[in-house]
Amino acid sequence: MSRRGTAEEKTAKSDPIYRNRLVNMLVNRILKHGKKSLAYQILYRAMKKIQ
Repeated sequence: MSRRGTAEEKTAKSDPIYRNRLVNMLVNRILKHGKKSLAYQILYRAMKKIQ
């Protein structure tokens, strides 16, 4: 019986506003109950306060 092959590593997509992979990775860390749009809102609000 053959063993299953190794999984391919997925590349992170870039963020729609800042066009940055790290921003998208951060949004994935903040996810609450699978609601990515809410995570984006939280991050963008925080970035606006920082600027």
